[in-house]
Amino acid sequence: MRLSPSFHVPVLLLWGLCWLLPDAAVAEPAGFSLRDRIHPVFAPNGMVVSQEARASEIGLDILKKGGNAVDAAVAVGFALAVTLPRAGNLGGGGFMLTYNAKTRQTEALDFRETAPAAADRNLYLNEQGNVDETRIRFSHQAAGVPGTVAGLALAHERHGRLPWRQLVEPATQLAEQGFPVDAELARSLWKARERMAPWPASMNIFFKADGSTYQPGETLAQSDLAASLKQIAEHGPKAFYEGEIAQKLVADMTAHQGLITLDDLKNYRALVRAPTRGRYRGYEIVSMPPPSSGGVHLIEILNILETWPLNELGHNSAATLHRMAEAMKLAYADRSEYLGDPDFTKVPVAGLTSKAYAKTLAAGIDLNRAKPATAIKPGQPQRHESGQTTHYSVVDRDGNAVAVTYTLNFGYGSGIVAAGTGILLNNEMDDFAAKPGVPNAYGLIGGDANAVGPGKRPLSSMTPTLVFQDDRPVLVTGSPGGSRIITTVLQILLNVIDHGMNIAEATIAPRVHHQWLPDELRVEEGLSPDTVRLLEGWGHKVVVKDVMGDTQSIVRAPEGLYGFSDTRRPGGLAAGY
Repeated sequence: MRLSPSFHVPVLLLWGLCWLLPDAAVAEPAGFSLRDRIHPVFAPNGMVVSQEARASEIGLDILKKGGNAVDAAVAVGFALAVTLPRAGNLGGGGFMLTYNAKTRQTEALDFRETAPAAADRNLYLNEQGNVDETRIRFSHQAAGVPGTVAGLALAHERHGRLPWRQLVEPATQLAEQGFPVDAELARSLWKARERMAPWPASMNIFFKADGSTYQPGETLAQSDLAASLKQIAEHGPKAFYEGEIAQKLVADMTAHQGLITLDDLKNYRALVRAPTRGRYRGYEIVSMPPPSSGGVHLIEILNILETWPLNELGHNSAATLHRMAEAMKLAYADRSEYLGDPDFTKVPVAGLTSKAYAKTLAAGIDLNRAKPATAIKPGQPQRHESGQTTHYSVVDRDGNAVAVTYTLNFGYGSGIVAAGTGILLNNEMDDFAAKPGVPNAYGLIGGDANAVGPGKRPLSSMTPTLVFQDDRPVLVTGSPGGSRIITTVLQILLNVIDHGMNIAEATIAPRVHHQWLPDELRVEEGLSPDTVRLLEGWGHKVVVKDVMGDTQSIVRAPEGLYGFSDTRRPGGLAAGY
């Protein structure tokens, strides 16, 4: 099943009408319900929802051919590396949550990039002691050791059903034969041209021989990437980490003072970790553990918000948004102090996600006044020993579920393609605290726990999430969006659980975000002017900015699956059968 393109525009316009309405529990004209107009895609058996239609269709085809949710997720991951080059990737990394319906076990796969062995704490500081932003974001030294191929291979090894080659082949064909460029890809490449211009390998792939941009409808083929995918299909991850691909990656690094060596690639490992878990209004929330901050702070914010009856206060009312903003500030302040790679620093996950800690934080929130960021410091949880991104969700007919978020960091990463590979390099080293206390490209503050170090995994905000009821997954979701990922996923959960929305309504509703610093409540267009005035009267600095996130979600109901691909960015598809 597929939404027609004409569906997207009126959906967003409906929410734009909310500007004309007073602050209310639900901003709808009398006698009118959005539920009469906005519907998710339904499928009785299996579903794939991703940010790019061809990738969703490839995943759906794998399900129809007898593959399970992990098989489909692997195929989608490789396909997005071809069709969504600004975020889909072989040269980046990310996280995957898997649920096995037979064993009822959930696990977290960590294939986040790692810092090369040559990296050290002060690597990116210039002679004045300041962060060299060009080097950490737009050079070969910006790249961490990629984890995507290892992560997809580990998922297949543990849970896959179909042959590996069969899962890589669709992406290989797309890269070799090419596909029609759509308006969104043409626009994003045009915006990335300046960054790619210094790098012939990038320009030769993503632009025409005369340097001009591909126009909608023209075919983009990627022969070097197709050759790399063929080797991965034939030889598995070893081709990437030890074979010809590794040799070419390292040769390109050596030629441009990069850091990644053959030993760095050979020593890379994707890891299996225990998910971070919490409970919210009777639902179990399962999300990514560190080195993602997503699961920890999603659950911390939910624990704080459980203090108040948000359904009675009303969706996107000033009272609800004030409580959300104050809870977000507290969580992001904690993020700056405590979160990092758990293999290198003790992260107090149990303390940060405890209900008792949340009660302490909630008690300090003034319900009639915003607390300035300067007055907020990281809390004291009990310690227990123990850009551009994309997300996709899959559920198969047996009830297995997968949530994947992976990234290059910025759109097209550093803009650099490793010569001869067709593979874009990530610029994930900027996710470290290159200088503790100095914000990164997303304005996030980090401390010693996230300092640069050899072999470390940089802190992330990626938040692939499963929600369970009666021990069965009822919601699979996640989003890109840099620092705004956590709050975007939060609002999907609140809209479904507290406000009773279907997944389409929950997705298109206007979003808000506060990350402690900078001290501003960022909002999308669509809030009532009265709501904004109330929030400003309570001391919030409300700033309207671009849309946030791009969620890809699936809800399981007794009659089947409902999915929706966020309309904020064109090109996505909820595909089911």
